[in-house]
Amino acid sequence: MDMIYGPWPWYVAGSLIAFVMFLLLYFGGNFGMSSNLRTMCTMVGGEKVSDFFKLDWKAQRWNLMFVVGAIMGGFLAANFLSNGEPMQLNPSTTASLNALGFQSVGAEYLPNEIFGLEALLSLKGILILIGGGFLVGFGTRYAGGCTSGHAISGLSDLQIPSFIAVIGFFIGGLLMTHLLIPIIF
Repeated sequence: MDMIYGPWPWYVAGSLIAFVMFLLLYFGGNFGMSSNLRTMCTMVGGEKVSDFFKLDWKAQRWNLMFVVGAIMGGFLAANFLSNGEPMQLNPSTTASLNALGFQSVGAEYLPNEIFGLEALLSLKGILILIGGGFLVGFGTRYAGGCTSGHAISGLSDLQIPSFIAVIGFFIGGLLMTHLLIPIIF
């Protein structure tokens, strides 16, 4: 019962991810959340604006269902499968974030200092959303996919561009964590 209300061991979660990736590779599928944005834009007529959106979106219905499942799974996990205890973070991480002004570290999944309504409606919050959205969108398009697509699907398919992209994601994450977040907050 403890496994249901806590993090699953790496060997269970990893095995499930590997099984899903094996099925995708076997059936010729590709996984990635950013490809769903392309599919949704195509569904609403994006091909009229750019040739990038010319694709058979009906062949990607399974991937759209994956997004729905991910949203439902997150909701179920947060509301019915969690034990209500705060997240367990490294004490040095908690201290560093508290020093930057984050008060709800570990108690909330999303910090109110960034995602709270008051923060989102401030000039700083709007600039962070627009700047972050632009960087994520540009980076995803430039890299030819998102972190989940490259790190899970691309690496399991032994694609060198995905390996390079994942290295870039890690370098970007380290730069953001150690250089930019202290400047922004």
